[in-house]
Amino acid sequence: MTIIAFVGAGKMAEAIISKLDLPSNIMAADVSKRRLGYLKKKYKIGLAKDNQEAFAKGEIVVLAVKPQGVGVVVAELAPQLGKTKQVLPLLVSIVAGIPLGYLRKKLPGLPIIRAMPNNPCLVGMGITALAKDNLVSGRQYKKVEAIFKAVGKVIGVPEKWMDAVTGLSGSGPAFVYETIDALIGGGVAAGLPRAIATKLAVQTVLGAATTVKKTGKSPKELREMVASKGGTTVEGLKIIKKARVKQALSRAVVAAANKSKIISKKWTS
Repeated sequence: MTIIAFVGAGKMAEAIISKLDLPSNIMAADVSKRRLGYLKKKYKIGLAKDNQEAFAKGEIVVLAVKPQGVGVVVAELAPQLGKTKQVLPLLVSIVAGIPLGYLRKKLPGLPIIRAMPNNPCLVGMGITALAKDNLVSGRQYKKVEAIFKAVGKVIGVPEKWMDAVTGLSGSGPAFVYETIDALIGGGVAAGLPRAIATKLAVQTVLGAATTVKKTGKSPKELREMVASKGGTTVEGLKIIKKARVKQALSRAVVAAANKSKIISKKWTS
């Protein structure tokens, strides 16, 4: 049995915990005792008295704290390297913007995987990008893949792509939510009750994404199937083109990716 220890027990940690079998194999540490009490009651997991105990007992240690807390937590864990069992734990960091290089420097000799899950993991429909260092074995990597497959899809990438991943799949759900909100607003403006507009917009976005996935056709091909010449869709597309919505969304991804690069550089300087 692989013991999975969470250092930090926020929403993303809970999303993962909720989808894993054998809660007796899971333990968590967090600054909030109330939060830990809630997780223990709901998921029957074990609790660690502090971060050091979670690190010492976990075979896979998931670092799930907020970025601003990483420095303090890593400083707490570093002295444990000489005290732990002979086989070092595998560290999986889901902290946005923290590069492998920083974690290697602070926790030398530890095998580390950097993971970028996204918000839809909360409902088992996410996608997680994984970037590993050269100390991670194939067996360890497969175990981590299995953890994140419990909350959605998994893709392996070189770390140099992680900022772009953050901009696209990490920040992307917010851009989609904004789009859904705009569609709902349009439906209401056109005369629909908000509840009906919401139901139509949500299913339309879900259905369109599923159609791209299942047909293998490009978004452009599918758009042309809907947009008959002289029809209603073309009128709407004219507005989107004039407002440069497509370009704005692309720029939003690039802006988020660039911000991720800036954040990452703070940890490498």
